[in-house]
Amino acid sequence: MKMTELKAGDKAEIISIKARGEVATRLIDMGLVKGTRFKLIRKAPLGDPIEIMLRGFFLSLRLNEAENISVEKIGHVGDGKPMGGGRRGR
Repeated sequence: MKMTELKAGDKAEIISIKARGEVATRLIDMGLVKGTRFKLIRKAPLGDPIEIMLRGFFLSLRLNEAENISVEKIGHVGDGKPMGGGRRGR
């Protein structure tokens, strides 16, 4: 599933990034790499941008950037599951 398909409060883990070139470099520099877990905090009223929380900080992404990120949903708000600790060594 794509990051843009998540709803506010959903928790997910990054599976892959399909962006290339400058966009891919920028996403990696911001900490968006395979195995990173995050929580989608909110979407702007018109859906762009979205805000996520990862590694203790908040990050806003444009929809065209988030479209390039494939994720696996691992939880939702209020489920009591922590976000930390990715599945290292898969």
